[in-house]
Amino acid sequence: MHEPRNRQEHLWLLAGTGEGPGLASALLARGFRVSVSVVTESAAAAYRALPVSNLWIGPLMGPHAIRARIQGFAVDRLIDATHPFATQITAQLLTAATELGCPLVRFERPMEAVANSKVVDRVEAIPQGALKDRRWLLALGARHLGAVVPPMRAAGAHLHARVLPTPLALRQAVAADLSDQHVALLRPLSGERMGQVEAALCRHWGVQAVLCRQSGGLTERCWHQVCSGLGLELWLMRRPAPAAALEVVHSVEQLLSRLE
Repeated sequence: MHEPRNRQEHLWLLAGTGEGPGLASALLARGFRVSVSVVTESAAAAYRALPVSNLWIGPLMGPHAIRARIQGFAVDRLIDATHPFATQITAQLLTAATELGCPLVRFERPMEAVANSKVVDRVEAIPQGALKDRRWLLALGARHLGAVVPPMRAAGAHLHARVLPTPLALRQAVAADLSDQHVALLRPLSGERMGQVEAALCRHWGVQAVLCRQSGGLTERCWHQVCSGLGLELWLMRRPAPAAALEVVHSVEQLLSRLE
């Protein structure tokens, strides 16, 4: 057992609502001072009960803003636990950390077992036979719809999408030329049981295949469970590999060991 100690190190954790609150709790329990950055007000709610030094809400505006915060709040270490597909912010953190000599550790979600799912680098790699006249559910984030809808629709797929219940996500779905009847506004993992709402949505639309991101964590695990239970095909957009310059850990234990 490790007892909490009065540490002087100030850690800046950038995360969401998946692993983030657990990471923050573990770091606080070890006696670190922890400040947290999240993108949205709804994500911040998961941290309100924690005694963090600062809870910053909103996107970061490039390496200059990151450097200013590191220096302005005397941050000793950065912990990047952002979404695996949020490659832009990770690159900006790496740039700022390198320029200032501030240690940066990347917390990367463990990969889920692929099992019977198929992984592709781009939707154009999905065979036309898997698309033509088949009903697909797109569950990979509204900002990606504009890129994936045209080629999938051109191949003959009938497309539906699940997006977050936000004005921006709805605008992105509309911009991708998806009709209201083919868009569901809901947060992942809603309902009393994991996958309950997602499974009901697939049954309602008669979905035959699901496309999501290989992001790991509960959301991807949910789609594995739903597709296995309903006999649906699951296609995953391949997770980007972390930059070679990043130090990467894959568990809370590894992170705490690295910080000791």
